[in-house]
Amino acid sequence: MTEQSTFRLKPSLRRYAVDALWSGTLASLASGAVLAWRGRAENASAAAPLNAPAHWFFGDESLRQDEVSWKHTATGLVTHHMSSVFWAALHQLLLARHRRVTPARVAGDAVAVTAIAAVVDLKLVPRRLTPGFERRLSRPSLAGVYVGFAAGLALGACARMRR
Repeated sequence: MTEQSTFRLKPSLRRYAVDALWSGTLASLASGAVLAWRGRAENASAAAPLNAPAHWFFGDESLRQDEVSWKHTATGLVTHHMSSVFWAALHQLLLARHRRVTPARVAGDAVAVTAIAAVVDLKLVPRRLTPGFERRLSRPSLAGVYVGFAAGLALGACARMRR
């Protein structure tokens, strides 16, 4: 008989990945809810800012799409979610540097990561790699999206801490 091998992450790496996925998902949901809410208020379309992240793949066509579609909305949501998990992984790295993790540190690091994400998203990357929703929403609404993102990161990390 041959021994069947399976791929297993070390417990600490596995926990890190699960924590990043958990908090990234909450950050994606919270900021996505703000995107839809503000899109409905400003563009009469909740889907418009959710479609926008698909512009890295489909070009400006996604920036003009107001209706829900598999092509634009699904791609936009997946892109937004993957980006959220990426930033959540950075948040988890920052949390790992603390000897003692408290809710205040979680929130402070969530705000720091969100600020970094906003600068990278809106100022540093080429236009094609921006989130795109900044072209569908006003600055105050955009700020709300990033506040929702920080809140989701913090809530997700705090929920995992309680485990």
